Amino acid sequence: MTIELPDVSIGVQPLTSEQARLDFAVGLYSGRHASLGHAAKVAGMPKVLFMRELGARGVCRNYTVEDARHDVQRVRQKLGE
Repeated sequence: MTIELPDVSIGVQPLTSEQARLDFAVGLYSGRHASLGHAAKVAGMPKVLFMRELGARGVCRNYTVEDARHDVQRVRQKLGE
């Protein structure tokens, strides 16, 4: 998908295309419209850097009880329980 934005000044500093991509990706993730991996791809950065950016912005990770159960099950399988 390609989104074209007009060249406008928003606030004091101009908005770069990289910043617009990052802001859009954070919005997709925080609105639960994209997974962490997909949002990081939209932002054009590795997941770990995207996670750091989320933390810097105070955005909590979308981690459900079902995610936790799945993770516990995978650890138990690895441990042979």
